[in-house]
Amino acid sequence: MTFGKGKDNKTELVRIRFTPTEKADAEALSVEAGLTLSEYIRRRSLGLRVRSRADDQMINELRKIGGLVKHIHNETDGVHSKETANVLVTLTEAIKRIAA
Repeated sequence: MTFGKGKDNKTELVRIRFTPTEKADAEALSVEAGLTLSEYIRRRSLGLRVRSRADDQMINELRKIGGLVKHIHNETDGVHSKETANVLVTLTEAIKRIAA
């Protein structure tokens, strides 16, 4: 089974019905994920992961912070190595939770 653009000819049509509220909710979630409504519903119905753009942005920001913490560690010759190590572990755990 392959997924994504260009990998599969999507020739089969499935019609589903939503209440107006359900459709609005699904559209909002698809926008948040940066996907078309069809792609969002396809991924959700097949049990594939859908991650919001906000999650991707958060992960990138946490990685930047980790890089800055490493820089501080290197610039201070490891004076605060225990503290910086704890911060890096915490950042790594946060990234894993968001990405899961």
